[in-house]
Amino acid sequence: MGFKLTPIDVVDDISREDFYQNYLKPRRPVVIRGLTRNWPARDKWSLDYMKETVGDIVVPLYDSAKADPSAPINAASTEMRFSDYIDLIKREPTDLRIFLFDPIKHAPALLNDYVFPKELMGGFLDRYPTLFFGGAGSETFLHYDIDMAHIFHTHFGKKHIILFDYKWKERLFRIPFATYALEDYHVDNPDTERFPELEGIEGIECFLEYGDTLFMPTGWWHWMKYLDGSFSISLRAWDESWVVKAHSLWNLTVQRKFDDFMKARFKARYMNWKEQLACKRARRAWERGLPR
Repeated sequence: MGFKLTPIDVVDDISREDFYQNYLKPRRPVVIRGLTRNWPARDKWSLDYMKETVGDIVVPLYDSAKADPSAPINAASTEMRFSDYIDLIKREPTDLRIFLFDPIKHAPALLNDYVFPKELMGGFLDRYPTLFFGGAGSETFLHYDIDMAHIFHTHFGKKHIILFDYKWKERLFRIPFATYALEDYHVDNPDTERFPELEGIEGIECFLEYGDTLFMPTGWWHWMKYLDGSFSISLRAWDESWVVKAHSLWNLTVQRKFDDFMKARFKARYMNWKEQLACKRARRAWERGLPR
């Protein structure tokens, strides 16, 4: 049977009080369809607009291949001129993605096209938020964000998303000293004969349309698939918990530096050990009926 997925809550609009009580405080995802209603981006942003506005810069690209054991996390697989990449994802399916892209420093006019949803919460982090681009069929591997921020993820196109609460981390085969999962199973169609530990894990399924915003609370695991050539913008905000802030600092400093050092020194041997440990932890959690 695989995962137990339930549809995400979807609202057209939401008050600050309802948002806090029903989603921010309990840290539960929701799609807000009308959040971008007053954004200039809702009418302006398209692949052609981005191509024209950002210009002909060279950008790093990422594919779906398994990570190089010796490479630092988020190492690009190739690069391409931005205009050529936009032409590519308009023309045909591809697994190449642009990840954590900051086009605004090349096109500051984009700053005027979106609005931070401060009517819902405070603590926003970035003056220059990141954008993500993908071709039809490209997937973002299952992971949670290393900085443990709340995310308002607005998509301009169509995207399929599956989310899991952080408490399922061991059953999802979390790789030690990292924020991603074992890449050997398909999140949208998991092989539970090979990976019985995945059976019955509870998740939330979401389909975004043009201009929809997904609120993704801190620590939520997410897998994403582009259903067409399209792009997203993520606005990040701190969680009010100092425990979460400390977790973020640990991830970004001690854990990341240790992991990069070990990968550079021991390469495939280190990665094999991490994957074996992820499998042992998943089996142990499954046998104990965790999480409860």
